[in-house]
Amino acid sequence: MTHSLRTPLSRARGLGSAKHGVGHFIQQRATAIFLTVLLPWFALSVLLGTDGSYDSVIGWMKHPLNAAGTALLVLTGLFHMRLGMQVVIEDYITGPVARTVSLLANTAIPAILAVIAILSVAKVFVGA
Repeated sequence: MTHSLRTPLSRARGLGSAKHGVGHFIQQRATAIFLTVLLPWFALSVLLGTDGSYDSVIGWMKHPLNAAGTALLVLTGLFHMRLGMQVVIEDYITGPVARTVSLLANTAIPAILAVIAILSVAKVFVGA
């Protein structure tokens, strides 16, 4: 058995940076925590605050807290989705062109959906 005089830090150097993934990890966990609060709030609020009719749900959405919470839920969910898909793309798509196109689409599609969602919530809230 060969023993090395190198320290664990010395052996780990050159194996890649530990800085980039940490922020991504924290963002994923933070959005997951927000979603565990926002999703039950949304479900219970809609179930208990409306009778399920269109007019009742529209009335519910006109309340500022409900509109803001719904917008925050959608934005957080889309961001969380983008983070998760980024990991899948980086891990499993090996072709450089396919990876780049996938990562661009993974940013563009949630951004477009976020704009549509915010405009939709705003339209209902304002009553336009």
